Amino acid sequence: MRLSLLAVGRLKSGPERELVERYRQRVEGMGRALGLAGLDMVELPESRARRDDDRRAEEAAALLEKAGSSVLIVFDERGKSPSSEAFAEKIRQWRDEGRAGIACVIGGPDGLDPKLRQRAELVVSFGALTMPHQIVRALVAEQLYRALTIIAGHPYHRAGHDDS
Repeated sequence: MRLSLLAVGRLKSGPERELVERYRQRVEGMGRALGLAGLDMVELPESRARRDDDRRAEEAAALLEKAGSSVLIVFDERGKSPSSEAFAEKIRQWRDEGRAGIACVIGGPDGLDPKLRQRAELVVSFGALTMPHQIVRALVAEQLYRALTIIAGHPYHRAGHDDS
């Protein structure tokens, strides 16, 4: 099963990109043994449409095209806040069902079109706070890695403790 992180906007070089890359490599290294392939990082340009709704719609169309038939996990402050264990269990379930892939979606500065939330099989929130997409990317990459460690029974994830 292929893992991908689809995001609107470019992540500039710097500490955030380095952190995301570190977790991408960890996911790639751990995923193979679990039947999960890589973590593709796909950056889509922000829409240049004049109206917010039009920008969100254009970005949604591009994100959905890139996601294809993958399970869609959308990161949005209006979603649910599952535990890391529950998140890992969903990934394990989709893998065991033989799903083609999982696409984790992060919207642009104008937010997400409702079509994305409707198509998503899981809408996850890191809380009601608005966060910069650079930070959300790092959080998504880390939570994917954490989920794989939970699935593998690796000691990285210890409830309430973190050895990173």
